[in-house]
This record gives sequence, structure tokens and C-alpha cells, in this order.
Amino acid sequence: MTRVKSGPYGYRRHKKVLKYTKGQRGSKHLLFRRANEAMLKSMWYSYRDRRVRKRDLRKLWIARINAAARLNGTTYSRLMSALKKANIGLNRKMLADMAVRDPQAFVAVVAQATSS
Repeated sequence: MTRVKSGPYGYRRHKKVLKYTKGQRGSKHLLFRRANEAMLKSMWYSYRDRRVRKRDLRKLWIARINAAARLNGTTYSRLMSALKKANIGLNRKMLADMAVRDPQAFVAVVAQATSS
């Protein structure tokens, strides 16, 4: 079988990978093979962590809502149940934001939910 050299296309690919790993330490930004390994690993981490970020944010929102709910004499689970029964359609992101930035509005929502 004949040998195929990629020529300018291989050079372009090498430059692209080395540009991607520019901030890496050691030989990861100098040598193509090490840079390619680092790039593949970092791309896998970014793919995975785009999903993990969603889990982490949901955990954070729940912790904030629970803390604010306990200041208002209830728990997270009781509050979410009361909101569902009262037909208040606020999601966790909005509730957590309200608990941090506008506590008076959060108190009003809790009062509205628990009164029903």
C-alpha cells in the first residue's frame, strides 16, 4: 500500500489542535500528540460537565429555596407541595432568585401558597 502524506491539510489540523491547547502546561501546548490527547480529554470534560452544570444549579436552587422556606416556618417539600396545590407555576430557578434578591416577594408567595 502506498504511503499517503497529508501535506498542508495535516499541517492545518496540527495548528488547529495546538491553537486549541494554547493555555495548557508543559508539553501539552507544544507537541501535537500530547496536545491532541489533552484536547480530546478537555472536550470530553466540557461535554460531560454541560450536563453536570444543570444538576449542580438545580441543587443550588433547592438549597436556597429550602433556606428561605425555613426562615418562613416551612420546609422545602411542604412549600413545593403547597405551591402545586395552590396552582402557582413558579419554577425553582425563579423561586431561588426571588429568595435571594427579593425576600418580601418570596414571603408573599409562601403566604399565598400556604393559605390555600
